[in-house]
Amino acid sequence: MSKLPRTLVGVDVGGTFTDLAFFNEETGEFRTAKAPSNRGDEAVGFIEGLQRLGPIAGLGAIIHGTTVGTNALLERKGAKIGIITTPGFRDTLEMRRRDRPNTWGLWGDFEPICPRDMRREVPERTLADGTIRTAVDVAAVEAACRALLADGAEALAIIFINAYANPANERAAYEAAKAVWPNAHIAHSAQILPEIREFERTSTTALNAYLQPVVASYLSKLEAGLKTESFPGSFHIVQSNGGVMSTATARKFPVRTALSGPAAGVIAAAAIARVAGFEDVVTADLGGTSFDVSLVAGGEASLSAQTTIDFGMVIRTPMIEITTIGAGGGSIAHVDAGGMLGVGPESAGSRPGPVAYAQGNTRPTLTDANIVLGRINADKPIGGKLARLDVEAARAAILAHIGAPLGLGPEQAAEAIIRIANAKMAGAIRLVSVERGHDPARFTALPFGGGGALHVGALIRDVGLKSALVPRYPGITSALGCIIADIRHDQVMTVNVMLAGLDAAALDQRMVEAGREAHAVVAASGLHVERIDVIYELDMHYQGQTHTVSVPLPVTLRDSGTGISEAIVTAAFEASYARAFSRLLPGIPVRIVNLRTAAMGRRPTFDLKALAPAAGSSIRAAERGHRPVWFDGGWHQAGIWDRLALPVSAVVKGPAILEQPDATTVIDPGLVARVDGFGNLIVERSA
Repeated sequence: MSKLPRTLVGVDVGGTFTDLAFFNEETGEFRTAKAPSNRGDEAVGFIEGLQRLGPIAGLGAIIHGTTVGTNALLERKGAKIGIITTPGFRDTLEMRRRDRPNTWGLWGDFEPICPRDMRREVPERTLADGTIRTAVDVAAVEAACRALLADGAEALAIIFINAYANPANERAAYEAAKAVWPNAHIAHSAQILPEIREFERTSTTALNAYLQPVVASYLSKLEAGLKTESFPGSFHIVQSNGGVMSTATARKFPVRTALSGPAAGVIAAAAIARVAGFEDVVTADLGGTSFDVSLVAGGEASLSAQTTIDFGMVIRTPMIEITTIGAGGGSIAHVDAGGMLGVGPESAGSRPGPVAYAQGNTRPTLTDANIVLGRINADKPIGGKLARLDVEAARAAILAHIGAPLGLGPEQAAEAIIRIANAKMAGAIRLVSVERGHDPARFTALPFGGGGALHVGALIRDVGLKSALVPRYPGITSALGCIIADIRHDQVMTVNVMLAGLDAAALDQRMVEAGREAHAVVAASGLHVERIDVIYELDMHYQGQTHTVSVPLPVTLRDSGTGISEAIVTAAFEASYARAFSRLLPGIPVRIVNLRTAAMGRRPTFDLKALAPAAGSSIRAAERGHRPVWFDGGWHQAGIWDRLALPVSAVVKGPAILEQPDATTVIDPGLVARVDGFGNLIVERSA
């Protein structure tokens, strides 16, 4: 690897566009590119985008944020899987936590990703203390494998009760299955999630199997394309926790790629906000199909140990907390049978795309509404593939599908579409701020994606945020996050011991073993890192409680051990519990449930000054005249600016439109934008 060029490319494949960011670690050169995504064969847009940056053979590393896993889960287009489990535990996926899709009423249904006839039981039993009461029947495992294969299974999950306490039976079954199974798509639960809680372990392992063939096939296509282009370097994938992993790890743990692309965007947004002096921001990623929101408080993105992708589809692996709604630029506007206007969740995607793209769609989208109101320049479409957008076709579609049913003109109907979309976005932001006890008035919106900056005014006004920080390149923020992200490998194991009388030496040994294993995975990644940090957390609670609190431990991995002690754990637990609940429960015993270990390969710091405007530029050179733009029920003459030509400290008053190749920023009347030293736009209410 030392002989390869220190050039990195971050690639974010979205529903409409594939965004790319190029960075040369040695020279500081930074460039961007954008190509249309090809849904169903994302490798096409992936390779086309790389070619727009220059010869692929001259690249050192590619880091990719993908939504393939997420889409497969949401659309239920994963592989046909089989499950082998302990007698009596065949229906864990359906029983779940006895929750239901609809809180009120006695109706609702749920179909697990693995139907009941594809779930087989084999003789075995491990007790909760790890004692093996019944050894696994290897012959029964082989017979179950053959039967599942005959029924069309493409991947296999082996999930035995209490395997977290002793995985011996699972491992024996895994080895037996490998002798029969025709591919590498096999996993057992102690390998995926060696953690207490039967449903969560079952769900995560099953979903991992469900994604293995899909993600493996996708990665193989990308790698084949890269090989054809003589790519010499290393290829990596962004995880849902915001870290980076090798493609080998992604094939083994594809469930960790869920929300990969949006996570990369949050990582970049947090970095941009920190250097710009904003500690508390709400990220707002508006792409072609979805609107993704996350809270960054105190400069750090929020991590969750567990995420529900859709009802009954629970993944227990560290993920950046992201709320997603179906409100993107391609979201289709419609009037329902009751005469109510809605936007999304159905999307036109990249093909056929909005009506204005003239690719066969006749139903208006959010992008069409922005085009009709003059907010998007029809003569300068982003992506570089179309010469001009068809404004009249968009206007006719909005009038026919929205205006006529509601008795509105095309402009009024287009504004109604945007207001409905803005209301949905505001609701998503309130979910991650107000409903979690945060005052939005002290937070700044950080909009990105191809469409986020179009809605700056609404994010400030409708939610009550104090300001907005628009990145230098909003459309490629997620791609930028790919090259900013550290390498990360997470592990978890259940320890299930009481805090009082803790055997610190035994816990220390477990921590050392887990730390060295995670450290080795990161060290073998192939990407240049400055150092590797090992971070430990415990999941703990008071005896009798169901839920746990995450307890970061102030210890590090050394040759002599971690130095853990009962006193250190006690102090850390009390600090974490008091921070979460503002009180302690003296006299109640405390239990340590799980040990979490994360190895972080710290990448060289990306100097965001590389994005700053060139010295010597002038605000006059950035002026591009005026054009009519619709705001609040009427046309206004808005100033048009070349966003990337604006110098540091330039001030632009609304109404104004700031255009650049990857995105458009709309400054509403009553707002003012200022360019900071990194090229970001700080948007605030006029004094």
